[in-house]
Amino acid sequence: MTNFNIIPDRRKNFNRTKWTWYKKDILPMWVADMDFPAPKPILDALHKAVDHGVLGYEIPGTVIQETVAARMDRLYSWKVKPESVLTVTGIVSGFTVAARAFCSPKKGVAIQTPVYNEFHQVKNNVGIPQLDIPFVKNVEGNLISYEIDWDLFEKRVKKAGIFLLCNPHNPLGIIFSRKELTRMAEICIRNKVLIVSDEIHSELLLDGNTFIPMAKISSEVAQNTITLVAPSKTFNVPGLFCGFAIIPNKELRERYEAERSHLSLHVASMGLHAARAAFSGKCDPWLAELQEYLTANRNFMLEYVTRYMPGVRTTVPAATYLGWLDFTQTDIEGSPYEFFKDKARVALSEGKIFGNEGAGHVRLNFGTSRKTLEQGLERMRKALSAL
Repeated sequence: MTNFNIIPDRRKNFNRTKWTWYKKDILPMWVADMDFPAPKPILDALHKAVDHGVLGYEIPGTVIQETVAARMDRLYSWKVKPESVLTVTGIVSGFTVAARAFCSPKKGVAIQTPVYNEFHQVKNNVGIPQLDIPFVKNVEGNLISYEIDWDLFEKRVKKAGIFLLCNPHNPLGIIFSRKELTRMAEICIRNKVLIVSDEIHSELLLDGNTFIPMAKISSEVAQNTITLVAPSKTFNVPGLFCGFAIIPNKELRERYEAERSHLSLHVASMGLHAARAAFSGKCDPWLAELQEYLTANRNFMLEYVTRYMPGVRTTVPAATYLGWLDFTQTDIEGSPYEFFKDKARVALSEGKIFGNEGAGHVRLNFGTSRKTLEQGLERMRKALSAL
């Protein structure tokens, strides 16, 4: 059994982004990676590759395609042909390739805001319009939730080349229902808009929740969808930069592959070794323990905020290890990110990087030990109470 209460000192030996970006007295709870070591089967696979001694070029080959396809079948009963699986250096490069291949100056990218900050970079990286589809925010007591404005969704999507979906959603923690996915897909298909679904958090499920891939909705939807998956978030190997684009439609796949080739994007061999181990099923017992621990961490965060931070509102994430906290009803003047960095010495993610709707909010990473989470929340509480 894994003891997630014990975490390594990430400031030692290597320049770890999360723990070295800020000064040493600042507790980092920002960037979306966890403080837990990767599961043993992945580490064993990496040790084996290193111990061989020859770290030459590696062709991804059919084995990794079959491994990814088998993973989709095992998790979702989604029958993916191995040849539909393409390697990408990561999810960000994956959706950037899609935007380059299927968008134009007149047909941009539609995104649901607030959303993962890298979604907002596509317009600049590719030189296309961005079409924001803000969620409708609902408040009940100290809890907030978000829903889709369907009239606005269709109005914005029909002007796009691709609809870039984040499911499960970062930073809101939403798992979209079959009904919601079906309606989104119907609107996209009716308006001839390609769906690109970022599903990188799809195995980080809380409360025993289930997940439905967009492409699993129907064969018609699958033919209009590029699905992006990776082991990086689930198994905490983001620094190995290996992901996959699942594209059942042969014509779309060929266009995507051509654009990827133009950019000379190659996956490192260590990423492939890690992905094979991660998706083999050998890490699933570890994953079940992780999901249980993250659920408990989320509950601890919610209970703490409710009890000790009056005026603060929060989502109840159904997936991910990311909390979304609303400080708009508190006495904080200006950015809560800056406030907590300066007054609490806690580094969170600035809400505005996820879209204009994120002003007055922060994203909190609870993918860490309970002790670290409690320490961060306690610092935040003290800073708030001093106002």
